[in-house]
Amino acid sequence: MNYLSTYLSRLLLSIVWLGVASGGAWGQRFAAIGDYGYAGPAERDVANLVKSWNPDFIITLGDNNYDVGDSTTIDQNIGQYYHEYIYNYKGRYGPRTFSNRFFPSLGNHDYYTRNGEAYRDYFTLPGNGRYYDFVRGDVHLFALDSDPAEPDGISARSVQAKWLQAALAASTSRWNVVYLHHAPHSSGPHGGTMALQWPFREWGASVVVAGHDHDYERLRVDSLPYIVNGLGGRSLHRTNRPRMARSQFFFNSDYGAMRFVATPDSLTMAFFTRKQELVDTYVLRQALSPEPRLYPVSPNPFRETTRVTFSLPTATTIDLRVFNSLGQAVATLRQGLATAGWHELEWARSGLPAGLYYLQLHGGNSSRVTKVQID
Repeated sequence: MNYLSTYLSRLLLSIVWLGVASGGAWGQRFAAIGDYGYAGPAERDVANLVKSWNPDFIITLGDNNYDVGDSTTIDQNIGQYYHEYIYNYKGRYGPRTFSNRFFPSLGNHDYYTRNGEAYRDYFTLPGNGRYYDFVRGDVHLFALDSDPAEPDGISARSVQAKWLQAALAASTSRWNVVYLHHAPHSSGPHGGTMALQWPFREWGASVVVAGHDHDYERLRVDSLPYIVNGLGGRSLHRTNRPRMARSQFFFNSDYGAMRFVATPDSLTMAFFTRKQELVDTYVLRQALSPEPRLYPVSPNPFRETTRVTFSLPTATTIDLRVFNSLGQAVATLRQGLATAGWHELEWARSGLPAGLYYLQLHGGNSSRVTKVQID
């Protein structure tokens, strides 16, 4: 027991703890809606679908306020359905809220009246409000303004593009999601926007998500997934254009939204119709670390159960145990041979008193530890 106490103390002193800053990120869930802001049954149905997922936050892919982006329509087109997610909401459909869970991007219809003045007045957003970034758990999100009226430009050499390149280079998140309105690549009626075909993959993006065409399409260009998602409620676009050779999936038969789930090893993207029918799923996976990794548990703190995730580069014998603050082993979660790859399991409290604990993964010739709080 003394050895364990000494070992844990040494780990603390050498700051080997993993996940202190990012605990609680397992299973980060968010929604993406595009071309949605047109009050009526279709938008209502999509909003109900999105809310049924209980997302941590929502991003939008532009055209938030049809048809001309006017202040007289913005609350009925947005707040009527999503007011509880909007930071500093001051509309008529619910009480003022300080929930910061709605992160829109500008679309061309938002610009039609006084260059998006109603949009800027309605939302309280990070950065300059036109393009910005934020981090939630394992995901770093970058909202762009793709409209030609953007003062900082939309070309790959613009001020906005240089901002994105620098921000992606500085990101330490596992997943970098770039989203905007005008699609860089699309088989829909609008087609791709050449000016926006930036070197996203080279700069560090994990995926690029856009709207503008009122359909759902998944493409792969330069080994990077591009997704068009414009079925949020305005209308359905029909097209006779042939699909691009790089198009991998296309759908335009009903309204719907995307659900994203981020874990330490994967980013799962799925499109559902408003009838909750799964249409398409695509999963991005992280490469395995060359060393065993123990990730922050989620939720953390927890009361009854939490989720434990770890990865192994090769098959090895492991010992996954819980220690209290005195260095005493109080629970064994797994022992024995484990295969290479990603592993997830549930840790039940099982009567442990509230307090600070240390979860230790020992495998091969290395050990990893992360802090866990039980309430």
